[in-house]
Amino acid sequence: MSEPTDIRPTARARRRRPLRLLVRIMLGLVVLTVLLPIVLVPVYLTADPVSTLMLARWASGEPVVRDWRPLRAISPNLARAVVTAEDSRFCRHHGVDWEALGSVISDAGPNGPTRGASTITMQTVKNLFLWQGAGYLRKPIEIALALYADRVWPKRRTLELYLNIAEWGPDGIFGAEAAARRDFHRGAASLTPRQAALLAAALPNPIERDPARPRGEERAWAATVEARAHRGGADLSCLGLGEQRAAFGG
Repeated sequence: MSEPTDIRPTARARRRRPLRLLVRIMLGLVVLTVLLPIVLVPVYLTADPVSTLMLARWASGEPVVRDWRPLRAISPNLARAVVTAEDSRFCRHHGVDWEALGSVISDAGPNGPTRGASTITMQTVKNLFLWQGAGYLRKPIEIALALYADRVWPKRRTLELYLNIAEWGPDGIFGAEAAARRDFHRGAASLTPRQAALLAAALPNPIERDPARPRGEERAWAATVEARAHRGGADLSCLGLGEQRAAFGG
């Protein structure tokens, strides 16, 4: 009669179990990161979403202030200023500005790029679906999602989403309406060109930059944005702002 086989796992096998579990969890997160946006991008054609930063603040018990406004209820001054400051070729590219991206890569030094080339579409999908740090890992997914989203969302909808989920302050201020009321005590529909430029100038660093109390370099950048927007320095042909100008008085 043969001896019974010992089927108890070896120490090596026991050590491998947590590693396998971790690999499965990581693969699951990657699949979720890819598949969930594919489903949600069409949903966000009509639904009014929240950003990952807003979800993180709610999860940690921190306040979030956001009052959704359709693009027609936001001053075209802000639309012009934001496109001028953030993505002047917004109406010309298909989610990714390859020309700007190539320029950033070619100008990069030994420590990596010193400036970004994120379009409004890329920033929108990042805010809706992705994390904020680890750009080298995030960027390929961000580019793929931006290309996909641009095929699904009209340009007006992309800008509408961006203006309603962008972070605009250190205390949980999100979206144009909440920012306009906090900084200028008026709704987003009645922002002046100067106020719109100050809000746009704060977007690269909304935690440190205060549109209501701008520092010297912020005032200078806002003045530049206002002047460029006034001269038509960005292509806005895809946004139909002429009709909005009539509705809100410019």
